[in-house]
Amino acid sequence: MRKYILLTIMLMSSVSLFSQEKMVSSFSDELNTADIKKVCKAVADWQIRTPLLHNTGDWTNAALYAGMVEWAKVAGDDTYFEWVKGIGESKSWSYNIPENPLDQYHADNYCIGQAYIELYRKYKDKKMIQPIKDHLDQILKEPATGSLEFLYTDKYWSTQRWSWCDALFMGPTVWVRIAKETGKKKYLDFMYQEYKATTDYLYDKDEHLYYRDSRYFPMKEANGKKIFWGRGNGWVFAGLPVIIREVPVKYEQKDYFVTIYKDMAAKILSLQSADGFWHASLLDPASYPNPEMSATAFFVYGMAWGVNNGYLDKEKYLPAIVKGWKSMISSVWPDGKVGFIQPIGADPKSVTRDMTEVYGVGGFLMAGAEITRLIDKGIL
Repeated sequence: MRKYILLTIMLMSSVSLFSQEKMVSSFSDELNTADIKKVCKAVADWQIRTPLLHNTGDWTNAALYAGMVEWAKVAGDDTYFEWVKGIGESKSWSYNIPENPLDQYHADNYCIGQAYIELYRKYKDKKMIQPIKDHLDQILKEPATGSLEFLYTDKYWSTQRWSWCDALFMGPTVWVRIAKETGKKKYLDFMYQEYKATTDYLYDKDEHLYYRDSRYFPMKEANGKKIFWGRGNGWVFAGLPVIIREVPVKYEQKDYFVTIYKDMAAKILSLQSADGFWHASLLDPASYPNPEMSATAFFVYGMAWGVNNGYLDKEKYLPAIVKGWKSMISSVWPDGKVGFIQPIGADPKSVTRDMTEVYGVGGFLMAGAEITRLIDKGIL
């Protein structure tokens, strides 16, 4: 029996050492522009030469394009703008047109509008945003109504309104950008109305976190805590900087978003692991001990933006940003592949370093771009 126990301990130790060895990155985690740009370039280039596995217009790739555009802004190389532009041209600047007419409201289907609008800002070609604008105008003419209860079957998914927290990254960030480009308040008002409805329904005011959707209200983790999914809250937290940045200074509801953002930031800060990562389950990391890179990237991006723009205290948040970024570097393979990204899902699941996905790459690039701005401003 004693020999069995000793053998078990030795095996566990060897697994631990192997995991640590695999976590060592060939990229420097030093906080300087050259090293950050080196790893971001490797990550972006790996993704560009790797075939996209999902529909080029769906939400997974839309999140990648959002990160690629942010990286392009600081890279000093229009290659990355041109890559995203080529995808837009191949789709005639259209959104992901669904077969089911009800799915015209689905935020995932027009998330790609984020990248189109950013490309319009660079190239000033109105055809880049006209189809998305027309689509949002159609939604305004016949807005979806009904409950935010999340119903999911093989034949039906209740996505006509923003009934799942991920949607708060996918949809509002398009509406708020169109509002800025057109100067039309109607887009802002719709965005606020729907955002508030979702928040009233899914936001836990005690925990300052969002349930993924209504199915998780009664569920508990193994430790008895509520289920708050890492990436789900990462989606919300990464969308808030865009909203706050884009809405006019005097917009009467701006403080509404700032308050949620600051409250979430404080909670997220308190949940960071000692190694700098966050986990798939925010309140039960022990059940999912491996790091989860996509949530980590979105949290690091959101915090870095807040420090950059004076919404978060740098003395309090910079250490977490630095730890988070260094942990993110350890997830990058020598060829630029980013690992520890939880596959498509709706709740916490186990993650390995082999797992990658385009939306996590987008989050990585968003974080890298924002940390570059911190350095350029002399804050970091």
